[in-house]
This record gives sequence, C-alpha cells and structure tokens, in this order.
Amino acid sequence: MDKPNVIFLCTGNSARSQMAEAFLRHYGGAHFNVYSAGLEPKGMNPYTVRVMDEKGIDVRGQASESVQDYVGKLPFAYTITVCAHADEHCPTAIWAGGEKLHWYFDDPAAVEGDDAQKLAAFRVIRDQIERKIVDWLTQQGML
Repeated sequence: MDKPNVIFLCTGNSARSQMAEAFLRHYGGAHFNVYSAGLEPKGMNPYTVRVMDEKGIDVRGQASESVQDYVGKLPFAYTITVCAHADEHCPTAIWAGGEKLHWYFDDPAAVEGDDAQKLAAFRVIRDQIERKIVDWLTQQGML
C-alpha cells in the first residue's frame, strides 16, 4: 500500500517547514512520504542545519522548493502550514482532497541578535516542532 503524502508549507521554506519535514521523516517516515515547500522559497537557513545537526538529523539533502512545484502533481493527505502567511495564502489546490492543518510556530529567522541569541531561538522552535510531530504521530497511533 502506498504511503500518504504530507507537505509542510511556510513562506520561505528555510527553517520551520524544513525542520518539520526532517522530524516527520525521522519519526514517521515508515508511514508517510514527506515534503516541504515555501510560497517564496529563500534557501535553507544555516541555523536550521546547525540545530538539526545537534539532534543528529542531517537536512543538507533537503531543498528549499516552491509550493508551485507540487500543485497538481501529488495528492497530499495532509497539508500542514507552519506560519500564518502560508496558512492565509496556501493554494487551495495543494490540499484539495486532503486535510489542511495549521501548526503555528514563531519565525526563528526573525530574531535579531548575536550568534548565540539566534541559535537559541532556532533551538526553541526546533524543540517545539519536534514535540508537535511526536504528539501528532502518537495521537494517530504511529508511535
């Protein structure tokens, strides 16, 4: 049986959606095909790579992609937006026939400060995303 497709959407597909993709693949890859995309992709944020490395998850193979690359090409059982802008502007066609969920997380890339402050912000959001993924999979009886 084919695994259902899940896509995480954010504005830039540089941090939150990338982390969510990596965590769902890590914890639930046996149950789902996992993707992420952005409304305006900006490339992978280097802090995303750093904080995911701390968890032993390498995201270097993931790419910052446009949601338009997926519209009409794959059926998504779940479209999960992780920022308000993506939730408001998500193309309806991407989640047609599936379920749209919204899991809001603050944007760690918006935090200003020195390296330590930025890294701390990315860690907070990373840990929130990990907890949400684990809780969601647990609720579905997959963990």
